[in-house]
Amino acid sequence: MRISMPLQYAGEAKPAVDRVVELEKVGLDTVWVAEVYGYDSPTLMGYIAARTERVDIGSAILPVYTRTPSLIAQTAAGLDYLSDGRAVLGLGASGPQVIEGWHGIPYSKPLGRTRDVVEVCRKVWAREERLTHDGRTHSLPLPPEEGTGLGKPLKIINHPVRSDLPIFVASLGEKNVAMTAEIADGWLPHLFIPEKAADVWGDSLARGKAKRDPTRGDLQISAGGLLAIGEGEQTRKLADLTRPMIALYVGGMGAKGKNFYNDVAKRYGFEDAAEHIQDLYLDGKKDEAAAAVPDEFVELTNLVGPESYVRERVAAFREAGVTDLNVTPVGDDPVTLIEKLRSML
Repeated sequence: MRISMPLQYAGEAKPAVDRVVELEKVGLDTVWVAEVYGYDSPTLMGYIAARTERVDIGSAILPVYTRTPSLIAQTAAGLDYLSDGRAVLGLGASGPQVIEGWHGIPYSKPLGRTRDVVEVCRKVWAREERLTHDGRTHSLPLPPEEGTGLGKPLKIINHPVRSDLPIFVASLGEKNVAMTAEIADGWLPHLFIPEKAADVWGDSLARGKAKRDPTRGDLQISAGGLLAIGEGEQTRKLADLTRPMIALYVGGMGAKGKNFYNDVAKRYGFEDAAEHIQDLYLDGKKDEAAAAVPDEFVELTNLVGPESYVRERVAAFREAGVTDLNVTPVGDDPVTLIEKLRSML
C-alpha cells in the first residue's frame, strides 16, 4: 500500500505544504489538493511541485464543470511538466450547491460530463492527432450552429512529459462508481467504511470492471481517514475531530433527497442517524448534528487507537481493496506517525 494525505483546504496553505515537505522524507507517496470554494487546486499544486522532489501531487478534486475539458488537460500536463512527471488528475462532479451556487453553472449530466473530460484529456496528452471530440456534453470543434463556425481542430503545442497521466475519479453513486471502475485509473471514495464497502459498492465496481480496458491495469483505490496512534482516552477523542466534517457532508452537502453523502450513510446502515443529522444540520444546529454522528461511523472511517488496533484498521482497508491509504495524521508529531504507518504496510 502507498501512503497519501489530503491537504486541508480550509486552513493556511503554506504551513500545510511545509508539513508535506517533511512527510515526503519519511515515506509520504501522494498529497491530494482539494478545490471547493477557497484557493484553487492547481496553484497550490504548482507550489508543492516547487517545494518537493518525490511525492506525487494530485487534485482531489477538480470539478469537471468549472473548466473546459481541454483546459483541464492543459493544466494537468503543465503540472506534470513542472513536477517532472508527478501529477495525478483527480476529477469529480462536486454537487449542485457548489457548481450552481458558487460557479453559476447548471449541474447537468454529471456522468456524461466526466466521461467527456476523461476522453478529451487522454486525447490531448497522447497528441496523436488534432483534437476532435463528439461527446455527450462537449463537442470539439464547436459546431458551426453554436458559434461562429471558425473553430478548427488543434493539437496541444507542448509535448507532455507523459502521454497518459493517471486519472482518479471521486464518486459515490452506483452508476458513477461503475463508470469510475470502467474508465478511471483510480477511485476516490469519501467516508469509506472498508467493512461495508463490498455490500455498498461491490456490484457497481464489478459492473464497471467488466467493461474495463485491461491495458489500464487494476483500479487503484485511495481511502482512509484520521490517523492517530496511542493509548488512552485522549487518543480516542482525537477521532471526534471528524464529527463536524461527517455532519457537514451527511447533513449539509445538499438538500433533502439530494445529498450523495447522506445516501451513502443510509446505505451503510445508518438510516435513522443520517436523517437525524440532516434535520439538525439544515435547522442550523451544527454542533448537535456533529454530536449525533454514531460512534461506530466515526470509528470505522478512521485509524485511531493503540498501534495494534491501527494495524487491524490497515488490514481492513487492504482487504477492501484500498491501494493508497489516505490519512490525516493528527497529534504533536505527524512525521513519527507516518513513519509508524509505513512500518505497518
